[in-house]
Amino acid sequence: MKPIIEIENLTKIYRLGKLHGSYLTFRDAITQVFKINKNRQKRQYIKALDNVNLCIQKGEKIGIIGKNGAGKSTLLKILSRITYPTEGIAILRGRTASLLEVGTGFHGELTGRENIYLNGAILGMKRHEITEKFDDIVAFSGVEKFIDTPVKHYSSGMQMRLAFAVSAFLEADIMLVDEVLAVGDAEFQKKCLGKMGEVSTKEGRTIIFVSHNLNAIANLCEKTILFVDGRVEMFDYTEKVINKYINEIAQHETSKYWDKFDNNYVRPISFKILNCENKEKFKFQNIEDIYFEIVYEKLSDDDTYPNIHLLTSNNQYVLTSIIDDNKLPKGKGIFKVYAKLEKELLNQGLYHVGLAFTNFKKNRVDFFENYCISFEIVDIPENRKYPYFAPLSGIIRRELTWIV
Repeated sequence: MKPIIEIENLTKIYRLGKLHGSYLTFRDAITQVFKINKNRQKRQYIKALDNVNLCIQKGEKIGIIGKNGAGKSTLLKILSRITYPTEGIAILRGRTASLLEVGTGFHGELTGRENIYLNGAILGMKRHEITEKFDDIVAFSGVEKFIDTPVKHYSSGMQMRLAFAVSAFLEADIMLVDEVLAVGDAEFQKKCLGKMGEVSTKEGRTIIFVSHNLNAIANLCEKTILFVDGRVEMFDYTEKVINKYINEIAQHETSKYWDKFDNNYVRPISFKILNCENKEKFKFQNIEDIYFEIVYEKLSDDDTYPNIHLLTSNNQYVLTSIIDDNKLPKGKGIFKVYAKLEKELLNQGLYHVGLAFTNFKKNRVDFFENYCISFEIVDIPENRKYPYFAPLSGIIRRELTWIV
């Protein structure tokens, strides 16, 4: 049996910079044809994808991970026919439903009901086939009250819920899901992951899932693809790929920046690991305090709580820390907050730090990304107060108080 997705020598090259400052008139276009471009030799290009070759079988659940800019979303855009490759081919043998960005595939002027029928028609379904699944789609999405309202009036969370329900219930052979599920209701995210697993197992659908949430990837996907600089670095069982990523690829980043994020509540700007002198640092002695700096923009008056997630190099949770209620920034604006990890708490080893923003009153996750930044703790035996110099076991390095 032929694979349901077959990719051969796929390359995508983008030209950096702008082609022109604005839309050109006919006269300007003719003039530019004869104009000598003095900067022609200075043009810069970037390979978003570099000679990618993949075969994915029907019914497989495949995760895709990698740093920002590694080529993950570019691959899904090519598979969705949103953009075309510079070289190579991508063959998809079946109907494809994609959920790449909030609002993708929806017409803002049409109601939720009309958009459901529009998406079904694009997939080649007959009207009565869509009608049979309509009630299930609406019930799953939870937007019953607004189904006859134009989707331009929906919140980003409502659009995401309806878009996922459409993708999950309409008869697509392949589901392409990008990081869009990182936004919205925590319970609905869990519901989505369960539904993707169900349609793959029971209906034989193929799932391609891009996410920075490695726990979600591990729970859903049997195999995972690791992208590095536009190339497939590894394609294997998920546990092996995640271990390689967190221990070899993402381990020395002490800062993380975000250009944009698609939600109406919060926009993360930067996340850094600092020492007591306010300088970025990767390696700390266990007698040093560690500081985490978070810069973010609040886009609404809702209370969204920054929280930090600390994991070991073996993907084991160490702790979760949430900002105190009395220190939470209020209102809209750009804010900078710090969290201090006290000295002599962690044992030696490599640690990864994730960042999330959560609205607890509305049970909504506005942002979540694991493995944003990393640091290493080293234990200096000479600093100990007893004559034992071998490595100590365990994650926690806190000394107990002895009473004699």
